[in-house]
Amino acid sequence: MAKLGPGLVTGAADDDPSGIATYSQAGAQFGLNILWTMPLTYPLMSAVQVMCARIGLVTGKGLAANIKANFAPWVITVVVALLLLANTLNIAADVVAMGEAAHLVTGLSHLQMTTLFVVVTLLLQIFVPYHNYVRYLKWLTLSLLAYGAVMFTIHVPWGEVVLRTLWPRLRLDSNAAAVVVAVFGTTISPYLFFWQASQEVEDLHRQHDAPLVSLKRSLGKREFRRVAWDSWSGMLFSNLTAYFIILSTALTLHVAGVHDIKTAAEAAEALRPLAGDFAFLLFALGILGTGLIGVPVLAGSGAYALSEAMGWRLGLERKATDAVGFYGVITLSVLAALVLQFSPINPIKALFWSSVINGIVAVPLMVVIILLSSKRSVMGAYVERGWIRVLAWIATAVMGMAVIWMFLPHSGPSS
Repeated sequence: MAKLGPGLVTGAADDDPSGIATYSQAGAQFGLNILWTMPLTYPLMSAVQVMCARIGLVTGKGLAANIKANFAPWVITVVVALLLLANTLNIAADVVAMGEAAHLVTGLSHLQMTTLFVVVTLLLQIFVPYHNYVRYLKWLTLSLLAYGAVMFTIHVPWGEVVLRTLWPRLRLDSNAAAVVVAVFGTTISPYLFFWQASQEVEDLHRQHDAPLVSLKRSLGKREFRRVAWDSWSGMLFSNLTAYFIILSTALTLHVAGVHDIKTAAEAAEALRPLAGDFAFLLFALGILGTGLIGVPVLAGSGAYALSEAMGWRLGLERKATDAVGFYGVITLSVLAALVLQFSPINPIKALFWSSVINGIVAVPLMVVIILLSSKRSVMGAYVERGWIRVLAWIATAVMGMAVIWMFLPHSGPSS
């Protein structure tokens, strides 16, 4: 746990309550036939996250700062605007799910619990230095084990599970395409790119280390190994959890004819009569734990991106009075998400499409990331040339084809 850092927290944040809702909907709607998305996305998302971490580690600057310095001004403007919009909708969905899950467990008002979680996450981010706060986030990642534990409460036909993971029966229509893009979008998400790069920069500053671009390549190999171990293990934790969420809802909700799940809390409640109180409790507690990880990462990634684009002082290690704009973005993002709970806009309905937007935005953003990592003027002796770059291009192509598939007219038999 001591050696694992940004990769572990980033991976856990990927399975936030809004992600759980997306995976639950996928499992409820398509059963075992959507499991193939997880083994496919694992190496692809890991490669992109490794690349983002290396950019931060080598340059000593976050992703937004590098994009601003190397591309036309409109690129960073569009990217940051879409990131903040998608993140705010995701935060709104997350705090709603946390409030509803707490209501199911405690019986208290879900609006009161939602407000409580918003206040707690804000106070922690503003008043607790990140090097202390991250210790709690690391231990909260253990809440993801709840979704593996659900497997012990239901019967799992592992032969069928393996077969459908490798050879799904999926009808090629627009509904399937939209769900696949949403799953890809919530798994390979832009906010994770910005967060991991910025956290590598935070670690450099906290340890008073120089960016690797100023050092010989031989001196950076040890740090590259750490980044690789951290990122690949964190993403494995994330994808296994998502796999178990899809599997548990496929074997319970889908089998029982429950094919429409709008929230993570609704998935937990639907599990109770099908898999028992213990499965329900595990699912609900997992929502609370992942929400406490996901909300700070969503708010923080947007704050890093906008602050870097605007040239503001930033960093979770700084006091709020030293980085007013940075902490202002965090505060406004979370409070805006809270206000949505009391507005006519339904953040849960917007959640699915925010995942689709993430999937669409991720495609050009990944192209930008690959180009950045390939520039000698950015990476110096650490220019990306190996198999990580190949996997990143494959990830971009897969995401692009999924988006194109979603917009094409579909008909035909299952395959």
